[in-house]
Amino acid sequence: MITWNVDPEIFSLGPLSIRYYGVLFAVAFLAGFKIMSYIFKNEGKSENDLNDLFLYMFFGTVIGARLGHVLFYDPVNYLSNPLKILEVWKGGLASHGAAIGILAAIYFYCQKHKDQSFLWVLDRIVITVALGGCFVRLGNLFNSEIIGTYTNIPWGFIFVNAMPPETEPRHPAQLYEALSYLVLFFVLIGIYRKKWREMKEGFIFGIFLIYLFTARFLIEFVKDVQEAFEQDMILKMGQILSIPFILLGIYILFFYKKKQSAKNYSSKKNIKNNAL
Repeated sequence: MITWNVDPEIFSLGPLSIRYYGVLFAVAFLAGFKIMSYIFKNEGKSENDLNDLFLYMFFGTVIGARLGHVLFYDPVNYLSNPLKILEVWKGGLASHGAAIGILAAIYFYCQKHKDQSFLWVLDRIVITVALGGCFVRLGNLFNSEIIGTYTNIPWGFIFVNAMPPETEPRHPAQLYEALSYLVLFFVLIGIYRKKWREMKEGFIFGIFLIYLFTARFLIEFVKDVQEAFEQDMILKMGQILSIPFILLGIYILFFYKKKQSAKNYSSKKNIKNNAL
């Protein structure tokens, strides 16, 4: 068994605390910006467009993830203490809320940038979201949160710093998710590099939805409940919230017929086949 006794705080300067979670969250956005910079340059899009998209994505992700946790997992507590909603540094971000926030952010971005369709942006942005999800789940691991159920497997983690502290091994559910998201990232970036000129709109997005939320659905079986009300539920809240996204991915991938040629993505004179 593995005794996980890592302090989530790297160091502190007075009231300022630097934690692994915050650093990994920042790295997720920086890595995403770098990847999207490559994609936008490859397809002849402007740096100003990229900067706009970054801002929309940042606020959409953070606000969506926080409100998702508040509304899906503990609405009574937060709505009776509204100021606690702002205490993001104490944890409490929901990936399903982040997904909704990202969709909303991209919608508003596309209203401003009419040359880029909603699905065109989604096909590219989910590549970075997959990698970002990996970093965020590693942050959860350092926080000893979102832990798995009890287990006797050799790689079970004893989360000493969990709340309350654990003395028995559990599934490292955060690590399972982080690895599954990392695999998804390599799959999506590989598809993009080979097929971006001829693929139909929504192709990468559909694969992303099916893979990510199916992985999330399955991993929930070995994940401890996040809130007490889930104890008596056949499916956990995370599984219930995953089903609509999986169905949406199936629809987009197999039933959505609209196609888009390379000339609609960018003019040939601006296409640069750069290696990532």
